Amino acid sequence: MHKTRILDLSEFSEQKNKKASIICSSLTFQKGEKTILSDLSVTFPRNGISVIMGPNGAGKSVLLRTIIGLLTPNSGCVLLNPEYAGRTALVFQRPVLIRRTVYGNLHHALGIAGVPRKERRKRIEELIAIGGLTGFENHPARSLSGGEQQRLQMVRALSSNPKLILLDEPSASLDPQSTLAIEEIIKSTSEKGVKLVLVTHDIGQAKRLADDVTFIHKGKILEQNISPDYFNSPSTPEVKSYLAGDLLV
Repeated sequence: MHKTRILDLSEFSEQKNKKASIICSSLTFQKGEKTILSDLSVTFPRNGISVIMGPNGAGKSVLLRTIIGLLTPNSGCVLLNPEYAGRTALVFQRPVLIRRTVYGNLHHALGIAGVPRKERRKRIEELIAIGGLTGFENHPARSLSGGEQQRLQMVRALSSNPKLILLDEPSASLDPQSTLAIEEIIKSTSEKGVKLVLVTHDIGQAKRLADDVTFIHKGKILEQNISPDYFNSPSTPEVKSYLAGDLLV
């Protein structure tokens, strides 16, 4: 079985990838007879916001889940920078919240993260402020609007002070105001030194947030570049078509 591995510092140094956050090496993932990831190799830089783009069914979500260890590839491996050991989080497209209040959801997450009970109230207040959820502390989490639920899921992911956060289209189907709120949390989190890998279909959002962009199509990486070059001078016809709004098959 091939699983996510945390490298030690010496191994990372030997591979001359000190500046890498994630190294995916020859990943293949199959579901039944369908190949979703096909001998995929990619390295994400250590700092900033890395955006993954591509058409539906390209393998973006599978790649995220393979990186964090929720899925096991048929072959290949994922290597994580050692600073991420025990400090990773995944934010899903649809919020997954427990049947408690906003406060209760965060209190539960902090307990799982091992935060001492006496320190949780202050931390919850900080997280609620970051999420713009002041006044909603005692509201049932599942009664919140879609945007409010996603902001709660975002700050809940921050409860364990992660060093790496993977986000799978966190603002999909949200209105512009809610999308802006999510983006502000993403930017402020990145500014604190947290590595973020974001899957999005929103070209405008990618332009606003991305430091670098990776394009995946049919389970393969077709292009990876810094954001300005990716958008202004794409090097593959598939990316040119995608950015032009054409359908890729």
